[in-house]
Amino acid sequence: MKVGILTGGGDVPGLNSAIKAATLRLLDAGHEVIGIRRGWYGLLHLNMDDESSVQRLTMKLDRQAVRTVDRTGGTFLHTSRTNPANVKAKEVPDFLKHATVFASGLADRYDFTPHVLSVLRYLGIDALITIGGDDTLSYALRLHNEGVRIVAIPKTMDNDVRGTDYCIGFSTAITRSLDFIHNMRTCAGSHERIAVIELFGRNSGETSLVSSYLSNADRCLVAEVPFDIERLCDLLLSDKRNNPSNYAILVVSEGARPKDGSVIERGEADAYGHRKLGGIGDYISEQIKRLTGEHTMYQNVAYLMRSGAPDALDVMVSSNFGALAADLVLQGRFGRMVALQGGKYTTVPLTETGGGPRSLDVDQLYDADQYRPCIRNIEHKPMFLY
Repeated sequence: MKVGILTGGGDVPGLNSAIKAATLRLLDAGHEVIGIRRGWYGLLHLNMDDESSVQRLTMKLDRQAVRTVDRTGGTFLHTSRTNPANVKAKEVPDFLKHATVFASGLADRYDFTPHVLSVLRYLGIDALITIGGDDTLSYALRLHNEGVRIVAIPKTMDNDVRGTDYCIGFSTAITRSLDFIHNMRTCAGSHERIAVIELFGRNSGETSLVSSYLSNADRCLVAEVPFDIERLCDLLLSDKRNNPSNYAILVVSEGARPKDGSVIERGEADAYGHRKLGGIGDYISEQIKRLTGEHTMYQNVAYLMRSGAPDALDVMVSSNFGALAADLVLQGRFGRMVALQGGKYTTVPLTETGGGPRSLDVDQLYDADQYRPCIRNIEHKPMFLY
């Protein structure tokens, strides 16, 4: 067989380990492996009448190509947030402008799945391993429904893909966040301020909740629970007074929103309907100053959460996910996603991802009145709590 591998969506540490493990497993079994550059963008922009685009958007994966890739973070295949089923008119490749197919009845959006299917046939790809989060895997599910032989690997530092307790990148994101929260204590304590630390987390507050839980931050705002700014200020003032060093730490999900407002978004929506988030922490910091007169410090950790090499847990899980995905290909078990459930490696139908991203179990994990983690029953919980 010729097996394709691609990564889509935001990069996370561990992607290269998964690619390497899958590649070596398939090569050992005597098969050919090809990397698709830039995720779904690569398949959308590959022009079958232009050999240079094939060279630019694909690469042969052999032992030399993957020999050292697992030593660094990110994805050496590169990535994008392209959705070939929902391409804006201004983003249609020039060579496809004569063959637009309307998507979802919108005059400025086009579905180029027929082109993607033709490209896969042209490349001779017999099976495709897709590594991504909810958005990337939603298009993988579309291709599966079109008859493409798909195996999926879940990755996202939000850890919110359905069907698995763990996604590649989550452990490293928590490790990074924990370090930054503790490091901020020295500045906040020195200046006796309230520190507001914003973390990624569009739909799920798990990164903020687990980071707060492990760092013993004073308060935590998650994407699932709207907050009352005056109530929050009262709690933080109490935390600051009761701290011998006279400071307080607040951790905020980027998707958090006030009870009488909405999330802070900016820019144009991407191919999956998402606008950029970020800035809610700055808003909260300014509101704390206005309502309390206290000095604050605001730090948006953002991309630093997913930068650099993976930690040991992400290397282990991503390597095993990659090997397991290759095993599914070798066994002819397509339309499945590799997963961790109950601490054991397993596989689930790819259709489990069709319900959209998971959210926190607020009743079991969060005190919505006190704005802080509250793990009510640890026994039988997954390692990462949900």
